[in-house]
Amino acid sequence: MNRIDRYTSWLFWGYFLGALLIFLTLFMAVNALSDLAAYKGLTAGVLFNYYLYSFPEIIQKLLPVACLLGVILTLTNLNKANELVALFASGMSLFRISLPMLSWVIVLSALGYAAGDRVIPAAIKQKNYIFYYDIKKQPHLFSTVKTNKIWYRTKDAIFNIKTLSPSGDHAQGMTMYVFNDAWDLVQMMTAHDVDIQGTQWILHDGTVTVFSKDSSFPLSTQFKDKSIVMAENSKDLQSAGQTADMMSQKELEHFIQKNKDAGLDTVAYEVDYHSKISFAFAGLVMCLLGIPFSVSRARSGGTMLNVGICLALVFAYYVLYSSGITLGQHGTLPPLVAAWAPNMIMAALALVLLKRLKR
Repeated sequence: MNRIDRYTSWLFWGYFLGALLIFLTLFMAVNALSDLAAYKGLTAGVLFNYYLYSFPEIIQKLLPVACLLGVILTLTNLNKANELVALFASGMSLFRISLPMLSWVIVLSALGYAAGDRVIPAAIKQKNYIFYYDIKKQPHLFSTVKTNKIWYRTKDAIFNIKTLSPSGDHAQGMTMYVFNDAWDLVQMMTAHDVDIQGTQWILHDGTVTVFSKDSSFPLSTQFKDKSIVMAENSKDLQSAGQTADMMSQKELEHFIQKNKDAGLDTVAYEVDYHSKISFAFAGLVMCLLGIPFSVSRARSGGTMLNVGICLALVFAYYVLYSSGITLGQHGTLPPLVAAWAPNMIMAALALVLLKRLKR
C-alpha cells in the first residue's frame, strides 16, 4: 500500500465511522424515547442491556450504507480539491484510486457476514429474553413466541409441541401421530410434559391410543412415565421454533434438509439461507454503483447532492432486495434468483455506468 492508498484509506475510514456513529445515534435517540414512553418504569440499565444486544444486528444492517457514504464522500472531496485530476494525470484510473476503499469494503462485508453467522443469532435470543422478561414483564411469552405450537414431521410420524423451553431440554403438551407405510393412522400418543435428553425422550402423564383394523374402537391406555427413542433431538426442535435470523448458516442448512427429507415446504427458509450470503455483498455492490456519481458532479455544491444520490441508491437497492425476497418466499422466483437478483441488477448497472465514465 503506497502513500496515496493510505491517504484514501484514512479518508474512507473517517467518513465510514462518522456515518456509522450518526446512524447509531439516530437509532438510539428515536427508539429509546419510544420505548421509554411505551413501557412505564423502564430503567436505564435494562434499556442499555437491550440495545447492547441489539447493536450487532443494527450494525450489520447499516454496514452497506456506511460503506457507501464512506466511498462517495471520499471521492467527492478528492474531486472538489482537484486531487482526482492530479491522480488521473499521473496515470491512475478511477478503479485503481477506489481499490483500497473497495478492499476495505470487502473486509467489512466479510466481518459482517461472520457476525451474522456467529454473533447475531445469540444476541437476538438474549435481546428477546430481556424484552419479554425485563421490558414487557411477561416472561411466559419468551418461550411461547419462539416455540409455540411446533409441528414437526418425521418419516412415519407427525408430532406437535405447544411450548419448548429456551434450553430445549423440556417440552409441554406433546401430541404424536404415528402412521404406517400407507399413511394410515395407527397410533396417537400424548404427554403433558416431556424431558428431552438428546434422542431419549421421557414422557410424563400421557396416553397411548392404538388404531387397529381388527377393532371398531381405538384402544387407549394411560401412563405415568414412558421412555421413547426419537430421531429428533433438542437442537432440531429448537430450530423448528426459531426464525432464520436466530440460526447460524449451518443450523439453517441442517433445518432445511431435515424438513425437505420430511416432505415439508422449505422455500421461505431457502430464500433466507441464500439472502444471508447475498446481503453480505450489498455494501460492495452499492459502492460500485456509487463511484460514478461521486466524480461526475461539479466541484462546487456537489457533496450534498451526492449524499442525496447515496440515499436514493440505498432506497432503490432495498426496494429491489425486499421485492426479491417477497417474490421468493411466495414461490414466484426460485430462492437463489430471489436472493441474488438485486445484487446482479445493481452490479450490472454499476458496470455500465463505470464503462460510460471512461476514467
